[in-house]
Amino acid sequence: MEPNIASPAALIGDPGRAAMLQLLMDGRAHPAGALAWAAGLTAQAASNHLARLVDGGLVTVEREGRHRYYRLANAEVAHALEALAVLAAPVRSLEQPRSPKARALRDGRCCYGHLAGRLGIAVADGLVDRGLIVPADDKLYAVTASGRAWFEDLGLDLASLRSKRGAARQCLDWTERRHHLAGPLGVALLSRMADLAWIDADKASRAVRLTALGRQELLARLGVDLEAVEGREAA
Repeated sequence: MEPNIASPAALIGDPGRAAMLQLLMDGRAHPAGALAWAAGLTAQAASNHLARLVDGGLVTVEREGRHRYYRLANAEVAHALEALAVLAAPVRSLEQPRSPKARALRDGRCCYGHLAGRLGIAVADGLVDRGLIVPADDKLYAVTASGRAWFEDLGLDLASLRSKRGAARQCLDWTERRHHLAGPLGVALLSRMADLAWIDADKASRAVRLTALGRQELLARLGVDLEAVEGREAA
């Protein structure tokens, strides 16, 4: 019997639920009030939508005292949302003058725990150009011997990063239409970059900003010069 894809598709298809799911793409747990505000819904409407998402297996809820916090059920939900974003018609505002929020999300954002946007693409390109990871079959990246040494020098334990779907995966970026690094390795790299103060995460959105120290380190370690890229695009 074929799986009933109509059920999750119907859940995602509602604009209010889709807006809440997109906020949850940052990989964090959010209270219903924050999700209601992001989706432009009343508290009661958001509660009803969240109940349906939980019943449909797309979202899980965690209780802390009297409070409830919601997050995506698993990485598969995030992959489905990212794939749908790629299938959607290109957003014209991305090529025109954009709001600061939209511009920040395109420049760098958290995609279910890993780095996306222009910053994510630049990091993935730098890793590939230096021969640290190599595109492989089934939308995976193979980590080379020099790559293992590079990541371990950064403080990552690759032996602990295991997944049935592969520790390093290619994720098609919905704004850039190119691949960035996902999977457990991508998640660990983003977390380590935050620990090293290379990036700052916007608490109110999925936006991620590269710090001055981060610019220096990415240039030294990966040859990534984001200032040059931004300069060419502004010209």
